[in-house]
Amino acid sequence: MKATSDGGVLDVAWHAGWPSPKHDPAPEIQVHAYDEHTVLLRQNMPVHFEAPFLFLLLGTERALLLDTGATEDPRHLPLRQVVDDLLADRLSTRPDYGLVVAHTHGHGDHLAGDAQFVGRPNTTILGSRPEDVADFFGLRDWPTDTAEFDLGDRLLEVIPGPGHHASAAVFHDRRTGLLFTGDTVYPGRLYVEDWPAFAATIDRLVEFCSRHAVSHLLGCHIEMTTTPGVDYPRGTTYQPEEPPLELTVEQLHAVRRAVVEIDGRPGVHRFDDFVIHNRDDRALV
Repeated sequence: MKATSDGGVLDVAWHAGWPSPKHDPAPEIQVHAYDEHTVLLRQNMPVHFEAPFLFLLLGTERALLLDTGATEDPRHLPLRQVVDDLLADRLSTRPDYGLVVAHTHGHGDHLAGDAQFVGRPNTTILGSRPEDVADFFGLRDWPTDTAEFDLGDRLLEVIPGPGHHASAAVFHDRRTGLLFTGDTVYPGRLYVEDWPAFAATIDRLVEFCSRHAVSHLLGCHIEMTTTPGVDYPRGTTYQPEEPPLELTVEQLHAVRRAVVEIDGRPGVHRFDDFVIHNRDDRALV
């Protein structure tokens, strides 16, 4: 595998479903170590067509799990067991090693597995309202404020990101330069519920990237094909021609140019690396 400039590995072959979903031999969760402190996980597509990506970031004092997937039942999504296995070495030397379960936003395919972590020792599960996110991370002026969150020798910056969802947040890892963008920016269908908020979020992210080292953007889905402007239909459980998950800062700039071009018009707007679905019809009122 080819390493990135920060030593992480991204050229992973993500499992993209199976022609016969009932016979898919792959595990329910694909686990990929970007580096020894950063783990990328993907829910298997035949388990749930959304096939969301989840992210586990390890510091010296605690770990942060971003999102818990689209399935509650651990028999079909054994997320708690996978996370416990990944943290076993840390817990063996530090039994009080903490876990924070947070979310890129509050849609069901990103928090269905929360229940698996209820009652887990030294674990905090965040709510999915904007005030839950703001209160926990110390965001005093939502959505224009940012905040730092320390996992122990690993500093993250939390950036409010409403537009797709009122509680959406983006996380920047200073160690790797990775920017975790949830459903705000990813190679797929960018569903916009609040156009002014979405446009302001994209502006903030572009401005943030101009001042910080950002290696890649990692969203929570892949829905595009390798043909520019063509996405897989919603509900697809086999995507043999997926582009990479990671996007570049230049592709973020392309989203911003698209926002300017669309200028708030509701509807479906296709671009090479993403499709913007603007559901905010206030411009028609």
